[in-house]
Amino acid sequence: MFKTIKNAISTPDVRKRLLYTLVLIVIFRLGCYITVPGVNSIALNEAMGQTNGFAGLIDMISGGAFSRFSVFAMSISPYITASIVIQLLAMIIPSLEKLTKEGGEEGRQKINKYTKMLTLVLALVEAIGVYLSYKASGVFVNQEFLTGALVVTGLVAGTSILMWLGDQITNKGIGNGISLLIFIGIISRLPSGITTLWNLMVTEAGFSTVGLLTAIGIVIGALILVAGVVFVQQAERRVPVQYSKKVVGRKMVGAQSTHIPLKLAMAGVMPVIFASSFMTFPAMIIQIFVPDIANHTGFLAGLYNFSIATSTSDVGIGYSIANAIVYLLLIVGFTFFYTYATFNPAEVSNNIKKNGGFIPGIRAGKPTTEYLSSIISKLTMFGGIFLSIIAILPMLLRFTNLNIAFGGTSILIVVGVALETVQQLESQLAMRHYKGFLE
Repeated sequence: MFKTIKNAISTPDVRKRLLYTLVLIVIFRLGCYITVPGVNSIALNEAMGQTNGFAGLIDMISGGAFSRFSVFAMSISPYITASIVIQLLAMIIPSLEKLTKEGGEEGRQKINKYTKMLTLVLALVEAIGVYLSYKASGVFVNQEFLTGALVVTGLVAGTSILMWLGDQITNKGIGNGISLLIFIGIISRLPSGITTLWNLMVTEAGFSTVGLLTAIGIVIGALILVAGVVFVQQAERRVPVQYSKKVVGRKMVGAQSTHIPLKLAMAGVMPVIFASSFMTFPAMIIQIFVPDIANHTGFLAGLYNFSIATSTSDVGIGYSIANAIVYLLLIVGFTFFYTYATFNPAEVSNNIKKNGGFIPGIRAGKPTTEYLSSIISKLTMFGGIFLSIIAILPMLLRFTNLNIAFGGTSILIVVGVALETVQQLESQLAMRHYKGFLE
């Protein structure tokens, strides 16, 4: 690994890309400490000291930027939502589907343009919602329209800058820019996690043996969780495919044998993001129209408590259990939905048949489609259950006295982005005949 890093640093082009990525990451972290205009810092500290639920979830994703009400407070979440919406629309709108599958580079640029336009619209709506939610708490210096306009403009501008930073990292740096920004936002809470472990071992009464054992248990559990995530992310089922001899031009091409790699977790972390967004959406809408909903009772208050139970344990055991059940079902459902949206067994079967290929022991056509569907359904069920277990771990830990900065979903995202970035770095070095991390 160290030799790979040395080769990357000693290669001018790769070194330039790494430094460029590092500079943009530093800009991102500096922006997390720049507060939007019109914010009362004293009132902000008091309001954010009581933050939980939906606001706490946003703060975790943004790497603490939301609790400071910085220009990057909304993080890149509007862009993620816009990307999901565009992907869903591409499944039901023929013109968008054709643009996605057959448009090539020009089609990709148009889809990217539509995604950015929708991102700005969603960012504007979310910024207005955030302003209205905290307007009554005295976070802003006054209630004038100009103050609101400054706050909303600052938040939308921050999201736009993050989109630009992500594009620049993708095009001129190393790795996927948007994923790296989320990655950096999550690992920025690492010092908080280390402090939590230290406070478990060293208390006001002195050194705690029980705290030491608890900290060791947490570290071992985290390592096992990381190993499990890496295993599932890298695992794949290889379906063998054989192609018969055929004439290409004036030559007879011999039989070939290859395979179809089917990932164990083909949907990745997207089902968890879908389910989290779906569960917290009611809380966001209710909080916009009823800023002090926490002090209310009735149906709306119950729906709000049910919605925020994903990210807090202050709402009671009943809401948490109901939320956990619905949350797990949504993750499994979205896993099936996203997997079959990205992998069509009938289309793959037809492509194999057109190219004169077949799966050994399986007839071409409908039997091949049924065989692939059977494999996909089993893999997807396992992947959905795995994602559900990973996502439910933070909810279980909240019923203990532990305040861990990293949850299962965070580790899932961090490991996935790290593996993707390493693979891209390897591809850069492979072009220069260097060995990579995974060889």
